[in-house]
Amino acid sequence: MIKHWRKWLLLLVSVLAVTAIMLPATSWMEQNVKSARVVHNSRMQPIILIPGSSATEDRFNTLITQLNAQTTGHSLLKITVKTNGTLTYSGKIAARDTEPYIVVAFENNKDGYNNIKKQAAWFNIAFKQLAKTYNFNRFRGIGHSNGGLIFTLFLEKYYSDSDVRMTRLMTIGTPYNLEESNPDNRTQMLNDLITSRNKLPSSLTVYSIAGTENLDGDGTVPIESVEAGKYIFQNQVAHYTQITVSGDEAGHSSLPQNRQIVNLISQYMVATPNQQGIRPGQGGSGRGVGQAPGDTGQNP
Repeated sequence: MIKHWRKWLLLLVSVLAVTAIMLPATSWMEQNVKSARVVHNSRMQPIILIPGSSATEDRFNTLITQLNAQTTGHSLLKITVKTNGTLTYSGKIAARDTEPYIVVAFENNKDGYNNIKKQAAWFNIAFKQLAKTYNFNRFRGIGHSNGGLIFTLFLEKYYSDSDVRMTRLMTIGTPYNLEESNPDNRTQMLNDLITSRNKLPSSLTVYSIAGTENLDGDGTVPIESVEAGKYIFQNQVAHYTQITVSGDEAGHSSLPQNRQIVNLISQYMVATPNQQGIRPGQGGSGRGVGQAPGDTGQNP
């Protein structure tokens, strides 16, 4: 009887010993699988696009179609932020897509500084949810018109609370001084953006693109208002490049489809190599202020 008891005791001790070994190993394996997923997701560097006033989540459909015709295909996710902060989705990010396009639009897409400030807060809600869901640690941004203002306000007011790094920003026809054509007449918005510019990430690369349908601007935004971005970004970010495009489709609403701008986006904002070798400037005239740095991060 004693021998039988000892036999079961030895068996119990053996089982406990094996369990003590297996549990840490299992925990280690689960943790490493989880870490591997995070590392895989961290390779994602989405390109987030924000449209201007009165535009919906479909604003960049033509642009993205043109980009996907030039580069390896990228999936598309569209988000609309409601006024109560909830999000609606359409489309999806494809498996293994490390550079998807994500459009963030707003139910309240009206113009005006007060609304732009609200939209920046709504974008922050969407951005936090995106970062939590997809675990990316870097992203690039493209803003058309007021979309560029929303990005700028986001960077100055909300960005420091995030562990995600914005590497590049391209603004297209963005009215940094609203409708004011005289740079000496600074609007309250421009003054506020200049006051808080020290909160901009110092490692950021910024491209500000203006269109010239005529000598004054793109027909909606005065070129002086776009150029006022230099008072915000120069000497605050790593690189600031101003580019002016003219010719066909240089009007304000046509800028996201402008062939020169599509090529600039393809070269400077999309990491996937251009399959057709299209270079900026083909199909029209352009003027740059400064030299646009490449992906190496070297000084211009």
